Order: sequence, then structure tokens, then C-alpha cells
Amino acid sequence: MGGGGTVLIEYSEFARNGGCESGYGCSHNMYILGNTNRLILRHSYSHHARIGHNVKTRAQENYILYNRIMDEVTGSSSYAIDVPNGGLTYIIGNLVQQGTFTDNSSIISYGAEGLSGGRTHNLYVINNTSVNDYGGGQHISIAGGTSMVKVTNNMFIGGGGVPSGTNVTNNLQTSNPMLEDITNYNYRLTANSPGQNMGVNPGTGDGYALSPVYQYVHKTQRENRPANGNLDIGAYELAP
Repeated sequence: MGGGGTVLIEYSEFARNGGCESGYGCSHNMYILGNTNRLILRHSYSHHARIGHNVKTRAQENYILYNRIMDEVTGSSSYAIDVPNGGLTYIIGNLVQQGTFTDNSSIISYGAEGLSGGRTHNLYVINNTSVNDYGGGQHISIAGGTSMVKVTNNMFIGGGGVPSGTNVTNNLQTSNPMLEDITNYNYRLTANSPGQNMGVNPGTGDGYALSPVYQYVHKTQRENRPANGNLDIGAYELAP
């Protein structure tokens, strides 16, 4: 999809695309072309891609906001989110999960195929919940040469590496998140969940407000993120 201008995808479901008779992935759940000025993907559900990626975008700017992007039990996607050529990218308020049959051990990938010239290579990853059921690999893989990386208020569940650096702050990696029903992909917080009120105001990035304002509601819906003291870590705020 793509071809100039803005591609807007919202309240939509993409599932079980990819795979070929040869055994190699020849498509992804969604693939945004590089001549696209801007992708806005929000309040949507992309899952169970076969070998390909659940989300792949070469757009010059990317706004990936409040989605559920998952392998679940049987999905075998490569990356959950792939931004292979960089660009100004916001990944905010998403539920992201890598399953045991993944074809690539990184969950979110930025710049893996080279950072394209003439773009702003700034990456903002804010208030997501990332679950690694595969165990190893990386929650986020970021190409060298990326101009600016801000990774804040994310909950990283399970094994796998997480970025480090000056602007990687107030994240929580845990194997015991105490969510409502993690087995069935309900990642809402409980009263005993860690990370409550431990978030910080992420401010703005390249003129865009980074604080989450919505939460994903299954299936392909949204709700306002409640105000309850300081921000909680992750994609959900425990309701007051």
C-alpha cells in the first residue's frame, strides 16, 4: 500500500497473510511503500503473519499508535513491527507480542535495511507493552546511525535485550508483570502490577506530543486513557 501522501489505517484487522508454496514469506500482513509520505496506523489488530512481518512500513514518517500487534500462539511473523529504512517514527501505546514460532528473534526493528537519505531518523517508543514469549532476541533492534532514540515508559515482559542510552529511561523489564490475563493477551494492569505511577511525562518529540491519550480496546477499538496520578508504565493505565 502507498504511493505518496498519507496512508491512514484505523479500526482494522489484518491476519494470516504471507507464506508461499516454496516455504518462504512473500508478503506481510501490511506493507507500506517507501514513496508514502506518512503512515498513520491506529486502533487496529495485526496478527498471525506467516513468515512476513505483522507491520512493515517504508514510509518517510510513521505513527503507529494504540494497536494490538501479535503472533499469539501460532503466528510465525519475522518482526512484529519493521521500519526497515528509518524515518521519523512514533510507536506509542501499542500491545506487541512475539510468539514461540517467530521467524526472527527481534520484535521491533528500525533501520535494518539501511537508513534512507533525506529523512529525519528519529525514533520515539513510548508507553508500549512488549511481551516476548520466544524468550531470546531483542525487544527493540535499532540501526547504528539513528539520529535520536527515545524509549520511555515501556513495559518489557520476558527475556530479550532492551536498548540502552541517554534517552532510554523509565522502562521496566519484568518476568512477573501481574497483568489481568497475560495467557489470553489481556495486558491490562491489576492492583498488584509493577510500574504503577512510575512513568514520567515524555514531553514532545519533533513537535509531536508523546504522552499517550488512548488505550487499545479489543477488538479494533479505543478508549481514553484515564488520568490517575503519574503515568503507569506500559500501554494501559490502571483505572482509578
